[in-house]
Amino acid sequence: MSKLSSTNVNGSARFVIEGEGANTIFKVDDLGDIYAWKTLDREEKSIYHLQAQIFDKKTNKQLEPTSEFEIKLNDINDNAPRFTHNIYNGSVKEMSKPGTSVLQVIAVDPDDSSVSGHARVMYSIIKGGEKFRIDLNTGIITSSNMLDREQQKTYELIVRAKDMPGYEGGFSSTASVIITLEDINDNVATFTKKQYTLSVLEDRPIGSEAGMLQIEDKDEPQNTNPVFSFVKRDFRGLFDVVSDNITKNAVIVLKQLLDYEKVKTYTMEVEVTEKTTVPPGKRDPQVNARAMVFLNVLDVDEPPVFQRPSYFFSIFENASLGTHVGSVFASDPDEAQKTVRYSINGGNVVTINRDSGSIKTSNNLDREMNAWHNVTITAVEDGPGGKESTVSMFLKVLDINDNYPKLDYEYDLFVCANARPGKVIQTIAASDKDEMTTGQKLSFYLDHAHSNFSLVDNHDNTANITLKQGGFNPDEKKTYFLPVVISDNGRPQLISTYTLEIVVCGCDANAEAEPYSCRGAYVQTGVSVHALTVILLCILAILVITLLIVMRRKFKKDSLVSLGKSSGEIHEQLVSYDEEGGGEMDTNGYDVSVLNSVRHSSMRPRPEAQPGPCLYATVQKPVAKGGMAVMIEVKKDEADHDRDGIPYDTLHIYGYEGSESLAESLSSLESASSNSDMDYDFLNDWGPRFKTLAELYGVDGAENGYEY
Repeated sequence: MSKLSSTNVNGSARFVIEGEGANTIFKVDDLGDIYAWKTLDREEKSIYHLQAQIFDKKTNKQLEPTSEFEIKLNDINDNAPRFTHNIYNGSVKEMSKPGTSVLQVIAVDPDDSSVSGHARVMYSIIKGGEKFRIDLNTGIITSSNMLDREQQKTYELIVRAKDMPGYEGGFSSTASVIITLEDINDNVATFTKKQYTLSVLEDRPIGSEAGMLQIEDKDEPQNTNPVFSFVKRDFRGLFDVVSDNITKNAVIVLKQLLDYEKVKTYTMEVEVTEKTTVPPGKRDPQVNARAMVFLNVLDVDEPPVFQRPSYFFSIFENASLGTHVGSVFASDPDEAQKTVRYSINGGNVVTINRDSGSIKTSNNLDREMNAWHNVTITAVEDGPGGKESTVSMFLKVLDINDNYPKLDYEYDLFVCANARPGKVIQTIAASDKDEMTTGQKLSFYLDHAHSNFSLVDNHDNTANITLKQGGFNPDEKKTYFLPVVISDNGRPQLISTYTLEIVVCGCDANAEAEPYSCRGAYVQTGVSVHALTVILLCILAILVITLLIVMRRKFKKDSLVSLGKSSGEIHEQLVSYDEEGGGEMDTNGYDVSVLNSVRHSSMRPRPEAQPGPCLYATVQKPVAKGGMAVMIEVKKDEADHDRDGIPYDTLHIYGYEGSESLAESLSSLESASSNSDMDYDFLNDWGPRFKTLAELYGVDGAENGYEY
């Protein structure tokens, strides 16, 4: 409680406070006494700032200026120290010296540190402190003994923090501390057994694993660094022993290929050593540092083995068929020693004896076509499921001088009519398909001396054609022939002769020949070889195009004819009848009125419609002036000028029999509408059998006294 006082205060004064906690936590009465109405906690708020005022109750007038004051809370030890963590984790390497710092624990007391003992903290280990110590004031935990991870990996401590040290009572709290020992390489590796038996196939490749020897090391794998070696040096060329990257076990690796037929079992002694961080006097004695290893080689059915990894032979070209080239040999490395058969895969230049491996030529050899032949030879063990192996044979074809020298180009030679002596007209070059070794060359010379030209050998497989004397007369000789001889220096020596044509031409401003002005054979044609080639190709293209057009038209015409024939066949099928009628007396087999309607309808005008094929084309009788020939010409002219008609054959039935026929037309379809003045009354005289025919021709039977 606090009290507000004033010299001018009497019973008529009223006190008012404002600020932190005013009228809530703190209240003032009429006498100016201030009371706390709630429980106060210094650790939450230790000082409150307020203002006080005095007013007259009657006039409500402020009697004194506003004054400020503070309320401070005095601390009592009502809080226990609090650790920053409930559980602390620390680590230290094993075998560390005593006194090595592990970690620090921290506890904080929220009470007032200015009050003696309220906020001071003292640390202690209440559980698991046999191997560790803790500083009472700082909370630093250190090791008190040399620790071995292989004996115990972790330690759990319980530490306490207490305030009011040296006084009875006070508050305290606890926290857990877990300490882990870090591993170091303080133990040596040892073999788990004193001897190992391993087996490996003889066909294992170099560098592969032959077997593994298991070891044990109390240290963790990252701190296990064993070193393995053979006690005797005899096996260092055959095997190697290394440490596995993951398991650290000893691995025996092949450095050479194994052969069951030569050695079936290897006996070796392996030793393991390791450098540790602990002096030998302070670590456990090493046991099983050596182990005996028995390595058994297992037999494998191996393919035949050739005496050489590859074979090289040579033979001269043009050798006769069946010439011996060489021999290959392969054997079965297994104890069975099976018979080996030989064959050649691909190629047709040589053959091989399947039993002996002797190789002979089977085709003509030409070095200029192929100087090398690569052949694959296969060796197979005789018997079912026999193993096979292959080897490469390289055959070199040696050269003989069997090709004549040849000019590299077909030279067109021209010379200016006014050229001076010594002028080089052309440099010619030649080559030889035969092998040109060092010192071999081609020689050039003239078959006989020429009066106008000379040939100079450049000794590099080329020669210059040079003008001896110039001043050609245009009215004299136009073309000269130069016989050039080319020889090689092979054995036997081969010689080629070429006759080069040199044409005299006009000259340009630089006294060089102008081929287009030549007055030889080149001028007479007036066209170069290249131009003639282009012209011939153009003519050939025109002929091919013309031929294609003609073939296309013919194909189109044949298609139309085929269409017409097929249509005609349909018409014929429509008018073909296989049923024979009963004669004149059969009046029930068909309707005669239909035939009359067809006959009369054929005389109607034809409506405008698209032309099409008809069953029977109606043919009008031509005027009897020229007979049948005139009628045919009329119909032919109609067909030629009918642009709407379909171009295929149509079956026509003509009623006109010709002007010389007494019976004229035999058709009865248009007899009623014809201009004939023939009397058909005689049909009545033929009796009842011709009654139907008489009706078709309009003959009245009643008029003639017949009753039907």
